[in-house]
Amino acid sequence: MKHVYRTPSALLAIVFGGLLSASGGQAATVSDTMSVSANVLSVCVVNAGDMVFGNVDPTSGSAVDQTASISVLCTKGTSFTVGLNAGTASGATVTSRHMIGGTDQLGYALYRDAARTANWGNTPGTDTPAAQVAASTASTLTVYGRIPGGQNVTAGSYADTITVTVNY
Repeated sequence: MKHVYRTPSALLAIVFGGLLSASGGQAATVSDTMSVSANVLSVCVVNAGDMVFGNVDPTSGSAVDQTASISVLCTKGTSFTVGLNAGTASGATVTSRHMIGGTDQLGYALYRDAARTANWGNTPGTDTPAAQVAASTASTLTVYGRIPGGQNVTAGSYADTITVTVNY
C-alpha cells in the first residue's frame, strides 16, 4: 500500500476547492433591513430689528412714526404668538412705554397695525397679534412705533430695550 502525504495547506486547497465546485461557483447574497428615524422638535428662533426714530423735535406738536421688523422662524406647522414687554423704564407698562435720557423720559407706543390703534403688548390672545402657523420660511411681523408730539424734554439721546417673546 502506497501512502500519499499531503501538507496541511494542500488539504485546505482540496477542501475549499471542493466547496467551490459543489456550489457551482455562483455568488450568493443575503440582506437585512435597518430602521432609520428622527424626532423633529417644535422650536422657534426670533430676530428683532431695532426701531430708530432718529431726530425728534420736542417742541413740535406732530407725532414721529417709525417701524421695525421681527422675523420668526419656527418648525413648520407650529402655532406661535409674539409679545412685546413694557421695556426697562421704571413705571413703564405695555400701554405707556418710556425711553430714558438722563433724568427725563420720552413716551412712546408700539402697535400691531399701521393705523397705530391696536397696542402691542405681551399677553397672547389679548394684546398681541393673532396666532400664526409657521410655514417653511420665516414670518415677518412689523412693529409700528409712535412718539406722540408735544413732549418738551431735555436734548440728548433716549433709549429703551424691549424684550420680544415668542410663545409656541
